[in-house]
Amino acid sequence: MAVDRSLLSKTTWYGLVLWSWMLVMLMRVHSAAARPNRKEWDSVIKLPTEPVDADSDEVGTRWAVLVAGSSGYGNYRHQADVCHAYQLLIKGGLKEENIVVFMYDDIATNDLNPRPGVIINHPQGQDVYAGVPKDYTGESVTSENLFAVILGDKSKVKGGSGKVINSKPEDRIFMYYSDHGGPGVLGMPNMPYLYAMDFIDVLKKKHASGGYKEMVIYVEACESGSMFEGIMPKDLNIYVTTASNAQENSWGTYCPGMNPSPPPEYITCLGDLYSVAWMEDSETHNLKRESVKQQYQSVKKRTSNFNNYAMGSHVMQYGDTNITTEKLYLYQGFDPATVNFPPHNGRLRAKMEVVNQRDAELFFMWQMYQRSNHHPEKKTDILKQIGETVKHRKHLDGSVELLGVLLYGPGKGSSVLQSVRAPGLPLVDDWACLKSMVRVFETHCGSLTQYGMKHMRAFANICNSGISEASMEEACVATCGGYDAGQLYPSNRGYSA
Repeated sequence: MAVDRSLLSKTTWYGLVLWSWMLVMLMRVHSAAARPNRKEWDSVIKLPTEPVDADSDEVGTRWAVLVAGSSGYGNYRHQADVCHAYQLLIKGGLKEENIVVFMYDDIATNDLNPRPGVIINHPQGQDVYAGVPKDYTGESVTSENLFAVILGDKSKVKGGSGKVINSKPEDRIFMYYSDHGGPGVLGMPNMPYLYAMDFIDVLKKKHASGGYKEMVIYVEACESGSMFEGIMPKDLNIYVTTASNAQENSWGTYCPGMNPSPPPEYITCLGDLYSVAWMEDSETHNLKRESVKQQYQSVKKRTSNFNNYAMGSHVMQYGDTNITTEKLYLYQGFDPATVNFPPHNGRLRAKMEVVNQRDAELFFMWQMYQRSNHHPEKKTDILKQIGETVKHRKHLDGSVELLGVLLYGPGKGSSVLQSVRAPGLPLVDDWACLKSMVRVFETHCGSLTQYGMKHMRAFANICNSGISEASMEEACVATCGGYDAGQLYPSNRGYSA
């Protein structure tokens, strides 16, 4: 009797499928029996569409606010950070309508960009610019608009898309900021800067309105811990991590000449140490298994450059640390492609080469200078820019030092201005006084610039010691009388405060 070969073939195939299914089920039973209480990585390989065991707290909407607080091609890395964060959240399932992006948007189409229309955040990285919404760009990237967006107040927004965080009591919010900073302030491309107490007041208002369930904030900036030290309440259902403590710099990375180095046509740094640490951690883990605390610990280690604080910083945490037990997907979403990623990944263990955030500007100018050998006029112009930048930096440093002498005497000036308060205490007691002192200084001595933000502690200490505004004005006139700051006057740039 003849046998139908096609029937035999189908029978054999179905038998193999049945056998494979039984084998997988046996593996699961054995795995569950061997590790009944273990909630970490499950050795069973799952399909990207297969459900993953995790905290089942999916109620509410995920919202996000992403802020690049700088402008200019030399600050490429900040907008690259934010664009990368947007792509990560989109892959995690957050909707564009629930993500608000602030960036000056002068990088992708900049004449210096070797890949027009493209932004990368890693030497071998893909384009992270495509698809990023232009919610608030150019002159609409302001502290005022940021506050209105957080509060969900469309009536206070000026320019931009008008998109705000219209969150409800059951929703979660993720906020990420990348830029320069100083004691008590974060930079913005349009003046004034973002001051710590103003930001905390906005968070308090958002909490009082019942506009969210919980919030997680990541901040990349020098002295970013000072934005929260001593003033961040623990009862707002908000958890914060910062790239540095209240008195140290943060770091740029993936810069020309470093290992790993950007493609040879790039003359600027592609990312920041803390920022790439958290994003590359998220991309290499299953966020339904990794907790907020686990990411904090991983990022803290990598941002310290593995305890090399001469080339790293202390990642800090503030606010409600109870949130750290939650899984990251509740804030950053979940990318199904990561379903089989292990809980610990050794790929990110290498030390990083870095540049001080405040020196990144000069590093960029030097790269331009070195690559202008065939353009003598351009090389001369760049050298002039470097000279003017260094001159103004020295002017700022010298002016603040002389202010200390005039206000406190030769023996005490430096120690008073540079003194650091004990951990847990705010930078300044009177934030209005701090803003006033900054305005007086800039009126007579020129704009602080992103470099001069480091002197905010000196102005805070002037307030803390009880110096009057009149005495400050008199000392600034004596210190800076006759100095020509050129374009670096607040009449051209706006006041920092």
